[in-house]
Amino acid sequence: MAKPRILIVDDESDLRHLMKTALMKEGFSEIETADSVQDGWEKFESFSPNIAILDIMLPDGEGYDLCKRIREVSHIPILFLSAKSDEMDKILGLAIGGDDYITKPFSPKEVAFRVKAQLRRAGYYETEMPSQSKKITVGPFSMNESETEVTKHGEPLELTAKEIGLMACFMHNPNQILSKETLFERVWGEDFLGADNTLMVHIRRLREKIEEFPSKPAYLTTVKGLGYKFIAK
Repeated sequence: MAKPRILIVDDESDLRHLMKTALMKEGFSEIETADSVQDGWEKFESFSPNIAILDIMLPDGEGYDLCKRIREVSHIPILFLSAKSDEMDKILGLAIGGDDYITKPFSPKEVAFRVKAQLRRAGYYETEMPSQSKKITVGPFSMNESETEVTKHGEPLELTAKEIGLMACFMHNPNQILSKETLFERVWGEDFLGADNTLMVHIRRLREKIEEFPSKPAYLTTVKGLGYKFIAK
C-alpha cells in the first residue's frame, strides 16, 4: 500500500515545520504544506492528499472555506487547527465537514497520533485480519468493511470518515441502544467528557444522508436519556 499523502495548511512557517517533522518521525514521508486558502486548494488539486490539516485563520480567508471546497469533491478526513477554543467554533468546523478539531497550543506529536487515527478510521491502513471483502447488510444498508463504503439500496452514500465510523457501530449492533459515551469512545477514540454537541452534529448530518425524512428518522432513532438505536427494517 502506498504511503498516505498529508496536506498541512497553516500560515505559521514554524508550526508547519514542527508538524511536518513530527509526522515524518512517525513514518509519514508524503507531506505537502501551504500557507493560504488558495495555495492549499492548488496543493490539494495537484497533490491529491489522503488527509488534510487546516488552520482556521488564514491570510486570504478561513480554513472553513477550504474545507467546503474540498468537501465538494472529496471525503478525505479533515482536521482543523485553531487558536479558538469556543465550543461554537468547534461545532461549526464539524458541521461543515471536519472530522476532528485541535485547539492551539498543542503537541505536534498529538497531531501525528490523530492523523493516524483518522486514516485508520477512513480505512486507509490494512487491518491485521486477512484481506477480504466482508459485507454487512442491515435493512437497505450495506457496508463493505475493506473499502469502508456504505450503500443504501445499492447506491453509495457520500459519508465522511466519522459518519462511516458511526454507521459501522450501528450496523454491527442493529436494534440495540448505544449510549453517547460508547459511540464517542469507539468513533473518536476518546473519553466522552460531555462532548454532546459534537456527537449531535454528526448524528444530524448522518440522518440527512440516510433518512428520507431526517426530522422524523425511521432508521437512526433517539432513545431519550439513553442514546441511539439503529432500526433494522
